[in-house]
Amino acid sequence: MKKIVIWGAGGHAREVSWLCEELEVQVVGFLDERPEMKGQSVDGVPVLGTLADIEVLKHEVELLCAGVGDPALKKRFAYDTIRSGFRVAPPLIHPQVRLSRRNVIGAGSMIFEGAILSGNIRIGDHVIINRSVSISHDAIIGNYVTLAPGVNLAGNVTIDDGAYIGIGASVREKRHIGCWSMIGGGAFVKEDIPDFTMAAGVPAVVKKRFDIR
Repeated sequence: MKKIVIWGAGGHAREVSWLCEELEVQVVGFLDERPEMKGQSVDGVPVLGTLADIEVLKHEVELLCAGVGDPALKKRFAYDTIRSGFRVAPPLIHPQVRLSRRNVIGAGSMIFEGAILSGNIRIGDHVIINRSVSISHDAIIGNYVTLAPGVNLAGNVTIDDGAYIGIGASVREKRHIGCWSMIGGGAFVKEDIPDFTMAAGVPAVVKKRFDIR
């Protein structure tokens, strides 16, 4: 693995930097689109600016686009990174993760400490699986998904691209979470959740539909 540059310079990016430390992967810096952040230091790591500012490092570093929890931002950062000719980092998996060798994990995804993933799980690109997440057999998780700390997914759950599952939420077996949907913290998903909606509660019900025009 080459040296790493992390998109984002907020709280989650700092946690990603810590994950890199645990894996003994060198973080060269953070990227942040806010002009006032360029040149600052976050936990002793410099904020380098944007992609244009690290052009000379193109062949020396790999980028992590999941340094933010917002799935839409992750997608945009990934698009910009690839379009600009930079390489995306391979998955980062904390050594304290319990993980079946039968699972498939996409580029730029990360799995934090305490997570448990059983067999035949497919995880897309730029996915965040946070601390103490539990994922049971045959789950399918699309690109850009974020699973907050303590999420529990039963067997045969499908989560489509760009969904965000809030802290401590649980999803029963064989349920489907639609693309770019949000599940509130502590929710229990008993039924399928449509695309582009926000659901919350026990059991979870749709509270809002997003305007996608």
